[in-house]
Amino acid sequence: MVKLVGKNKILSAVFISGRGSNLKSIYNYSIKKNSKICVELVISSKSDVLGVKFARKYNIKTKIINYKNKVKAEARIIKLLKKNNIQLICLAGFMKVLSKNFVKSFKNKIINIHPSLLPKYKGLNTHERAIKNRDRFSGCTVHYVNQNLDSGKIILKQKVKLYKSDTPEQLAKRILKVENKLYPRAINKVISNF
Repeated sequence: MVKLVGKNKILSAVFISGRGSNLKSIYNYSIKKNSKICVELVISSKSDVLGVKFARKYNIKTKIINYKNKVKAEARIIKLLKKNNIQLICLAGFMKVLSKNFVKSFKNKIINIHPSLLPKYKGLNTHERAIKNRDRFSGCTVHYVNQNLDSGKIILKQKVKLYKSDTPEQLAKRILKVENKLYPRAINKVISNF
């Protein structure tokens, strides 16, 4: 059983590598009166990205992790997570695959959002693959992270209609809007199981 800490909130870390669009939606959700999480820490694998600027603007503790040596990088992250009493990890466009040992250390405490209707199109280039296969729908999925890529138990997913004229960029834009709404809902669902 996880105790609610601080102002009755579960301390969370958001891992990013880019513009931080889902970080923004998670943060905006976290500051709502009825939210049960607090974004305590942002971990980024890149320093010069919009997500880092956003985190710093809102005074969220932010750490840039050099990934040249994955073992050292993960050891540093684990130390930071423990030091900050992190109870939930949200991967939001984090372009690094976590090791089996890392995932084991935080079993059922790591969630991720993926831009396809899993189990379809694990990994990269999801929009190109959906268009190439002439799918009628694509979408996004929030799932628990386990030891296999994009294979953990599904928490929530939502469909997005594909149009014949869609480019990967157009589809990505539409799916991202849905992701921004779906992720907070999924976090809420996860927390109710804590």
